[in-house]
Amino acid sequence: MHYRSIFRNDLFSGQTYLVTGGGTGIGRAVAHELASLGAHVVLAARTEENLIKTATEIREAGGAASHVVCNIREEEQVAALFERVLAERGALHGLVNNAGGQFVSPAETISLKGWRAVVETNLTGTFLMCRVAFNRHMEAHGGAIVNMLIEMWRGFPGMAHSAAARAGIENLTKTLAVEWARAGVRVNAVAPGLIASSGLDRYPEAVRPMIEQNVRDIPLKRMGTEAEVSAAIVFLLSPAAAFITGESIRIDGGGSLWRKTWEVAEHGNAPAEYSGYLEEKKLVDS
Repeated sequence: MHYRSIFRNDLFSGQTYLVTGGGTGIGRAVAHELASLGAHVVLAARTEENLIKTATEIREAGGAASHVVCNIREEEQVAALFERVLAERGALHGLVNNAGGQFVSPAETISLKGWRAVVETNLTGTFLMCRVAFNRHMEAHGGAIVNMLIEMWRGFPGMAHSAAARAGIENLTKTLAVEWARAGVRVNAVAPGLIASSGLDRYPEAVRPMIEQNVRDIPLKRMGTEAEVSAAIVFLLSPAAAFITGESIRIDGGGSLWRKTWEVAEHGNAPAEYSGYLEEKKLVDS
């Protein structure tokens, strides 16, 4: 299995990149692409089976990859991850904070446990990875970080927990871009829309009609691909983006410009109309 990248083959030759959630989906595509461009890719996630599979694929294709099991919500595990990567590789040139997760639910039925799990994985996990990467290596050596968002610009009904967390990541990205510019660290983000990825397989069958409707509502009339997200991430890591920091690239086929994400049932519960002239009108009529 060889990955065909749009970028030149030796773009990241001799460099090391860390990709969280690198065993499946978009993270797997990013890992394959970086390795195809000469990088040694370190894959991190909670499930070792997927990490081993992807690392093996990369090595069989002639690339270089290793893996570390890590739960990014756990501060001690994140610290140990960077300890190992720097001990084995000696440097870290870039970090892709791809790991995350969510589930479909109306806001009123999200439990506190479920809320905390999603927010801690997406927002807190991203913060921990960024902070340790900076403190352990990038403050002294520079580097590039790419964070993962979703298409949440007008809210995301059905995923209030993830939308809130990702909005926090977007602001965190801008904040870190300013604070860490002094160290030559660039921090950007990508915001995929509806992507044909293995992550879709986790959603229940009842969600399928909504996904199909969302595809019809995307101006380009199709889902995106994992490779299209990966290419944007690789661009942000590359020297071509040397003057880009604090930005969020939307990869959504125009979906954020116009898309229905939540069907509102017919109802008669709208608040009563308000007119500032109502009393004045009554006085005139009388």
